[in-house]
Amino acid sequence: MPLAIVIAGIVLLFILIVRFKLNAFLSFIIVSILVGIAEGMDFLATIQAIQTGIGSTLGYLILILGLGAMLGKLVADSGAAQRITMQLVNKFGKKNVQWAVVLTGFIVGIPMFYTVGFVILVPLVFTIAATTGLPLIYVGLPMLASLSVTHGYLPPHPAPTGIAVMFGADIGKTLLYGIVIAIPAIVVAGPLFSRTIKNIKATPLKAFLNPKVLTDEEMPGTATSILTALLPVILIGLASIMALILPEGNILRKTTAILGDPVMAMLLSVLVAIYTLGLRRGRTMVEVMDTVANAVSGITMVLLIIAGAGALKQILIDSGVSDYIGEMLKGSTISPLVLAWLIATVIRVCVGSATVAGLTAAGIALPLVANTGINAELMVLAIGSGSLMFSHVNDGGFWLYKEYFNLSIKDTLKTWTVMETTVGVMGLIGVLVLDIFI
Repeated sequence: MPLAIVIAGIVLLFILIVRFKLNAFLSFIIVSILVGIAEGMDFLATIQAIQTGIGSTLGYLILILGLGAMLGKLVADSGAAQRITMQLVNKFGKKNVQWAVVLTGFIVGIPMFYTVGFVILVPLVFTIAATTGLPLIYVGLPMLASLSVTHGYLPPHPAPTGIAVMFGADIGKTLLYGIVIAIPAIVVAGPLFSRTIKNIKATPLKAFLNPKVLTDEEMPGTATSILTALLPVILIGLASIMALILPEGNILRKTTAILGDPVMAMLLSVLVAIYTLGLRRGRTMVEVMDTVANAVSGITMVLLIIAGAGALKQILIDSGVSDYIGEMLKGSTISPLVLAWLIATVIRVCVGSATVAGLTAAGIALPLVANTGINAELMVLAIGSGSLMFSHVNDGGFWLYKEYFNLSIKDTLKTWTVMETTVGVMGLIGVLVLDIFI
């Protein structure tokens, strides 16, 4: 019954948004209330869960998305994105631009949270597509595949790291095996899949596209453009490296941990960009602040929609749906790797959050594999792969992609959801192949 209620709620969400064209945020709140009550929650507890879900989601995201929007807008309007684009196209050539964004997304994605990488790299993708004349999804989807895989498979991201700790897996081996599995997953779900999508037209969110083509003199230099745009990556990556090689209590490790905190890294990067891409380029502070304000106003509805997804996620967690799913699958005789992947997949479909799905699935699967001798690192990767499966309307990432690329629900399902599912399936295949040799 609890699972049937969740399915009915998701169907209702589709109907409200697609059929009746109701605002997605309002649809999420309505469905959250109905699902909470149907699952047996008290009305006031349901409202409290909605508030908690919105608060916990926005508490972090409003800082990351807000600061990321400011940095992205400054990079776009100053011509830095155009400068980076020119260098990428010159180095890789127009025919290989997909591989350029795949490599960029993978490098950026390893040390950086998905949302941070998304808001930093999407303006660059918009500019590449506009400059080269290539379809936006053809350029954007490979980059998002890279970010998604690193988010779900690889430490130091929260879910893979937390799952590795729960299973006692070696972080270094998990990262190594994860990279081996990630490469074919990204290739298939990114460049290869995006080449099959020919009839779907995406248009950039206007706040992050500078349609004006600048002259060489009007653009900042290559070094300034790259260092400013990727400063958050550098700071976060440095913190991750120092955490691995230096002991706790070391002053350098503490300093880099502060500077490499995603919020602090984004704030410092915006302040640097205000100077390097604004004031130093001859713009006044008023002009630069207008750019910053326009960037934030462009993502208001995106924030609300993601907050709505967070509300529904919290309802599903508080109502005990994940526990119900775990009990339902405990008697299975399937291979532990496949079972763990399946548990993560079911929770992902119901709850939406990849991080919640991964960590919840790990808690459920842990006692099931205690005496099986299954490789702990592969269990981490199996669960991580399952946690990425079939992203749809209850996932904040689904809406982030939909709104930034200005797509319909139907086209988002055809592109984003298929890409995420391909990543999840390829991950499981990779895990099962590695299991033969490890």
